[in-house]
Amino acid sequence: MKKLQLLILIFAFQWASAQNYTRRDSLQGGLRIERTCYDVLRYDLNIKIDPKQKSIAGFNDITFKVVENTNRIQVDLFANMAIDSIVSNGKKLKATREFDAVFIDFPEPMQKGTEHQVRFYYSGNPLNAKHAPWDGGFVFSKDNNGKDWIAVAVQGTGASLWYPCKDSQTDEPDNGATIKVAVPNGLMNVSNGRLLGSQDLKNGYTRWDWEVKSPINNYDITVNIADYVHFGENFKGLDLDYYVLRDNETKARQHFELVKPMMDCFQSRFGKYPFTQDGYKLVETPYLGMEHQSAVAYGNHYQNGYLGHDLSSSGIGMNFDYIIIHESGHEWFGNSITSKDIADMWIHEAFTMYSECVFVDCLYGPEKASQYINGMKQNVRNDEPIIGPYGVNKEGSGDMYPKGALMLHTLHHVIGDAKWWPMLLKYAETYRHQIIDTKTVVDFFNTESGRDLTPIFNQYLRHTGIPSLDIRIKKNKLQYRWRADEKSFNMPVDVVVKGKKIRIEPTSDWNTSQVSVSKLSQVKVLDQDFYITVSRF
Repeated sequence: MKKLQLLILIFAFQWASAQNYTRRDSLQGGLRIERTCYDVLRYDLNIKIDPKQKSIAGFNDITFKVVENTNRIQVDLFANMAIDSIVSNGKKLKATREFDAVFIDFPEPMQKGTEHQVRFYYSGNPLNAKHAPWDGGFVFSKDNNGKDWIAVAVQGTGASLWYPCKDSQTDEPDNGATIKVAVPNGLMNVSNGRLLGSQDLKNGYTRWDWEVKSPINNYDITVNIADYVHFGENFKGLDLDYYVLRDNETKARQHFELVKPMMDCFQSRFGKYPFTQDGYKLVETPYLGMEHQSAVAYGNHYQNGYLGHDLSSSGIGMNFDYIIIHESGHEWFGNSITSKDIADMWIHEAFTMYSECVFVDCLYGPEKASQYINGMKQNVRNDEPIIGPYGVNKEGSGDMYPKGALMLHTLHHVIGDAKWWPMLLKYAETYRHQIIDTKTVVDFFNTESGRDLTPIFNQYLRHTGIPSLDIRIKKNKLQYRWRADEKSFNMPVDVVVKGKKIRIEPTSDWNTSQVSVSKLSQVKVLDQDFYITVSRF
């Protein structure tokens, strides 16, 4: 077994090297025994953030259960951050570092099923983001009154950019986390979950203590520091809280009313809000936004659209604030349902962009929803596959957003309204608070639809091309076929022939409909319901 594991590791390393990935990439994105031998139960962060020095100092208590007997574990912390000491049971532990991976050695083997805790002291200056949230790091800025306004976004880059953790989406702390952050007096820190209280440390700093009880993605754990004002309410049993810059309270109170119809819509289509015990928050940030669980980052400047623009160019996107809807949709897709590997990030982004379409459907009806999602076609690049390479912390194409959502829109029409909406609801509820992969998603929709949808998923996720429907008239009959990258691609599609809607089932071979038709102008392919191209012969 050890030889087999070694061969697998060698192959994985060679494959990664062939793809121009480095040892650092595989240490961050891969799974080795030092990671899989333990399961994180809880994080308890206790840190001080100095805005002047742009520094962090403190510790993280990592509580974990041993899954396989071991005396070594991997914890991650970016190499530019200092390891001050690592302690367990009052004794310092030895640690070695390779890039951002920290290998901690215990003096005695830890037995399977036992629970342990390490206190990881660290300090340093975390990376500053040049263009958050697209590149990971901290944003140290000032509000209009000259007060510090600080936030962090690390999706993709890694949470270990600013705190020690097992930086893998395969493992979330089962019992949640506490985030205790000391900031200069006069400022407030807002993190995930519920506010436990604050304490004046009598040294010019006040510590703000937060606790999230649900499992949480590493990259979702956050800090937001500013001169915040707070308001909120209980809406149908769900606590809604808002933290905004002091000067923005009046417009925020009006603008954030959008959250209520959004919650009504999403809970009706995707099930109960996944983090009721932790509440829902919008927190104003100096960057555009991020789906930080129960503390959604908001920076769209209180305007509709995406920074005042309609990404769909349909006009419909100007009816709502894109960031509120999209980042809140992630509470169901990305935060509640999480992909095991960042290569499968479409599981987060495709469903979340589709949630925008769902919101439009709830408020304005299916026709407007169709116009909105079809408007997203202009944003698809078809440059790389949506699914990225596994084990190296690498996402696939950004097409996971619009193309992924258009794939779901297509599946909606393949399956039909009667099955689709109950199926989508069941999907969100079945995998609530779970970590899954592409196969799990495909298997679920195959089972629930009673149809093998695998070729459809594969075509849109694993290839760059869009399936092309060829149609022609031969002997007064409509003929049709698919041209696609995926072998044995098949997908039903709806067409209107001489005013009558019919469903055809093309394959890679020419098939003939029994409907009589003399010219192609009498045939209309309903390509607004399917993300395809149409070629007429």
